[in-house]
Amino acid sequence: MNSALKNRLSLIACKIRQGVIEGTFHAKSGHPGGSLSISDLMAYLYFVEMNVDPENPRDNNRDRLVLSKGHAAPALYAALALKGYFDFDELKTLRALNSRLQGHPNMNDTPGVDMSTGSLGQGISAAVGMALAAKKTGAPFRVYAVLGDGELQEGQVWEAAMFAAHNELDNLVALIDFNNLQIDGNVTEICSVCPIADKFAAFGWYTIEMDGHDFEQMEEAFAAARLVKGMPVAIVMNTIKGKGVSFMEDVGAWHGSAPNAEQYEKAMEELKAQEMRLEVQ
Repeated sequence: MNSALKNRLSLIACKIRQGVIEGTFHAKSGHPGGSLSISDLMAYLYFVEMNVDPENPRDNNRDRLVLSKGHAAPALYAALALKGYFDFDELKTLRALNSRLQGHPNMNDTPGVDMSTGSLGQGISAAVGMALAAKKTGAPFRVYAVLGDGELQEGQVWEAAMFAAHNELDNLVALIDFNNLQIDGNVTEICSVCPIADKFAAFGWYTIEMDGHDFEQMEEAFAAARLVKGMPVAIVMNTIKGKGVSFMEDVGAWHGSAPNAEQYEKAMEELKAQEMRLEVQ
């Protein structure tokens, strides 16, 4: 990856994080921690990897994203806004009455959202269905599903994994956000889902592990995923919950807590400073 692209993606990810903080602060509720941990991924998916067009959001041949960990909607909304699906200022209406941007994604109201999600474990099943439909009809699109690590405790995830491998859905990529924190604490202490890659491999998936905050590793992982034939791909991303905001990083309490005014100012000050550094590079 050349330095210009890496810097551009870092800048986009920084702005996504600002959108996460703006949205959750104005809503006085939401899930900033797991949204911040996937901000780099959202930047790469929407600005490099996926074939999507905000001018034609319902194009039948577009790639699909299913945010199976639907509570991380603030990161998805921020990426969609930056991509041009709606105005960035709309992020301040997160969870407001009659807003298009509710606490979990709604495909009926929000431009760019491909699947309504919220109940953990169900999004991956919808993604499998989309991938199977593409296979059956010969459609060229690829399907990406973003799962939380705590979400892997849901049995439905593994039913979907078994079905996807059986049907050789090589147009499906599952992205597991392994920040090792869920609402009740440490994932490996509450109900360990490890080793994640080995489990998916045992179900017949091609697996890749990477640093979920490293764009060069991301580029390599997605390039490798496109070469896989006859089986779905699971990419396990090692991430930090709350990434990008110093006092939120690796702190489980930020799973579902919104910043107050003082915390908002501190977080935005940090992110704006990051943005300024990136803009001069």
